[in-house]
Amino acid sequence: MHEMTTNRLEAFSDGVIAIIITIMVLELRAPAQPTIAALVKVAPVFLSYGLSFLVAAIMWVNHHHLIHAVHSVTARLLWSNLYLLFWMSLVPFVTDFLGKNYREPMAVALYGLDLTLCSTGFFFLRSELIHQSRHDSSMTDYHERIQRKNAVSGALYLLSVPLAYVSIYASFFIFALIPATYFLPEKILAGE
Repeated sequence: MHEMTTNRLEAFSDGVIAIIITIMVLELRAPAQPTIAALVKVAPVFLSYGLSFLVAAIMWVNHHHLIHAVHSVTARLLWSNLYLLFWMSLVPFVTDFLGKNYREPMAVALYGLDLTLCSTGFFFLRSELIHQSRHDSSMTDYHERIQRKNAVSGALYLLSVPLAYVSIYASFFIFALIPATYFLPEKILAGE
């Protein structure tokens, strides 16, 4: 019964994330003119899509690993998952808004705010896993280590919100930095 419930949770979440990515790609519009200048003009839209696709892919991978560590599908876990999926479902909107208004602090701040709220969703889910693994110190330590990395990402995303009104480039740096850290070996991030 537990396995079936976990599989249903994962299948539902995977479906929602697949729809999110599909909506993002459907927002892309090819330029009317077949010229380099026309492509350059829509480059910010494609770049915001590429960044968001990478962020959504990292979220999906993290979510996949997180769900496979679930011991029990509790109400708190389900609601935390729905909370995360809600904020993830807004990624296509903030991606489109950012791509069309990439020089506007409000668009940059809104993108950062949504990613901050996605981070809080992962925080709530991981907190439930820490609670579920409280009798296994090695798993608790593992989840707490990942939770710290997620907290740093969330804090940086939160910093990008007010920073957008000071320097949108600093916010863009944060948006690129966080996904990059997920491709670094854990030993580098741990300072070993």
